[in-house]
Amino acid sequence: MESPILRFADAVWRGSVRPEDVPVSDLRRDGVQEIAYGVAMWPACGNVYVVRGEDGLALFDTGDAHEASPSYRAIRKWSAEPLKYAIFSRGRADRLAGLEEFDAEPGPRPLVVAQEGLVRRLAQQGRTAGYNATVDLREQGFPRVVWPLPHRLPDLTYRDRLSLSLGDVTFLLTHAHGATDDATWAFLPERGVLLTGDLFAWTVPGAGDPQRVQGYPDEWAVALRAMAALDADLLLPGRGLPICGAARVRRALSDTADYLDSLVEQTLDLMNSGARLDEILHEVKPPPALAARVYLREHHDEPEFIVRNIWRLHGGWHDGNPANLKPAPDAVFARAVAELSAGAASVAGRAVSAAADGDLRLACQLAELAAQAEPDDHQVHEIRALVYALRVQQEPGTIARGVYAWAAAESRSKITGLDLLDVYHDVTEGRVWWLPVAN
Repeated sequence: MESPILRFADAVWRGSVRPEDVPVSDLRRDGVQEIAYGVAMWPACGNVYVVRGEDGLALFDTGDAHEASPSYRAIRKWSAEPLKYAIFSRGRADRLAGLEEFDAEPGPRPLVVAQEGLVRRLAQQGRTAGYNATVDLREQGFPRVVWPLPHRLPDLTYRDRLSLSLGDVTFLLTHAHGATDDATWAFLPERGVLLTGDLFAWTVPGAGDPQRVQGYPDEWAVALRAMAALDADLLLPGRGLPICGAARVRRALSDTADYLDSLVEQTLDLMNSGARLDEILHEVKPPPALAARVYLREHHDEPEFIVRNIWRLHGGWHDGNPANLKPAPDAVFARAVAELSAGAASVAGRAVSAAADGDLRLACQLAELAAQAEPDDHQVHEIRALVYALRVQQEPGTIARGVYAWAAAESRSKITGLDLLDVYHDVTEGRVWWLPVAN
């Protein structure tokens, strides 16, 4: 009998169900679901996969700390065999937790396996702990958390490739550069199963997050093509539902590689012609046919952000505008602009006009200048809150929505004294009663 996960996976591929309408919490209530012989899935923000072989079990990613106990119980309901391996696909919080209850079982602890760069990445996260907590707060509205998050360090690391055995099942692990430089993907040749981690996740690849470490779109595309060449029968992504059938798997991976390659080549061509970053950002676009694919939605990251990371990777941080090489402090520049415009209120008023004309990019820039020029002016902050809240409603990606919602919440809480996080969640969830009602 086909699992509910696979039925939804087919419906999403065919377009009869939107990915955001998949009832993930309901699927989790069904426990761990077997989706191929000896291969089961716990669907989550970071999916957990468990593979059963003659010599025991292996986990590919171990999940989020908040779901550690329910996922452990679900896995143990599916199989009581000893856990031999736990493989981390990369050093991300929702990939590394969830081993405590397995570690507490009688017998040897499971062997944790990862690419050697993961340890270095975790150390880097420790050095930027405060920044990471700030980004989580700004981008997703999480209460401030302590970084680095709980995790187990690897017992075994590898550099390029590693083979692990469960007797009748082999894990062929391969290193890749994707959103980070420590990614691992795995192929199970006896089962025809491909485990991609975040290298495939039913969205535009996260190669451009503006608040995280350098992403690698060029090498990401290379990894996707290497996976596509395997002709796997089943693709198990880091997020989202499986893809079943060799033709579908090849198409999804190849399309995603083509999408990244197009952005890279367009950006490099313009860089080589001497274009500035500003020009490139507004000229480079993904191929329309690929952008329309259900698995290349702008749900989190966006092409514009990826282009910025391509520039950073190949050209450094300077955007080509000489005035931006060593600029005046933002507040100094903002006050100068305000003086030329008869004051910050005038600049803020121009932001309202830009918003009314539908140019929210310009409206946000002007509102930000006004607030930097007069940081204690409540009228200016009212306008800043307004234009950023309007921007949230038009943005497809969660990164941009989070940043703009945080800006709106900063100004709104400054005016009203309301809790910043409460306002943030109101904005992100569309409960902005103070916005003007459209006719």
